[in-house]
Amino acid sequence: MKQIEFFYDFASPYSYLASTRMEGLEKRTGAPVIWRPFALGHVFKEAGNAMTASIPAKAKYMITDLKRWAEFYQVPFQWPSLFPLRSVPALRAALAAEELGQFLQLSAALFQAYWTEGQDLSQTTVLQKIADSLGLPGAKIAARIEDQAIKDKLRANTEEAVRRGAFGAPTFFVGEEMFWGNDRIEMVERFLQGRKA
Repeated sequence: MKQIEFFYDFASPYSYLASTRMEGLEKRTGAPVIWRPFALGHVFKEAGNAMTASIPAKAKYMITDLKRWAEFYQVPFQWPSLFPLRSVPALRAALAAEELGQFLQLSAALFQAYWTEGQDLSQTTVLQKIADSLGLPGAKIAARIEDQAIKDKLRANTEEAVRRGAFGAPTFFVGEEMFWGNDRIEMVERFLQGRKA
């Protein structure tokens, strides 16, 4: 069975938008979505790319674009006062939760916490509080953020994505076929159905 790999970073607003569509995509296609957190800053560096918000004209447009997408998807969205986000602690927390079988629940909550409430996901205390609010072992997850095995897993995800051609987020793979951007989700679906984009 084919699967969809969803490479994302909590610092990416378009990853947040895409995350709200993954459950529906999985149901419509029957293909499981494998969530793969990666460090977008490193991906940018390796690919010679730059954050859209670093270019003034693009940054101005991006906020309008994001509001349009959120309205189209009918999901909440609020531009955070803290941007860009140092997201590595949150990415590691998600991987720690994955070891406990609670990965998707925490990942969705972290996206919501940042892109609808503006919470600072770079702070371990904030991450622990969010995990606790879900009934997850926040202290245990927070303690794993500095664990070498967790660091190595995030690094491996990131290096794999770069090796396979990723240059931004979100990036989707179906086998070796790559799709970039939340606006490519329909193309992912069509590809899985054997239809041309």
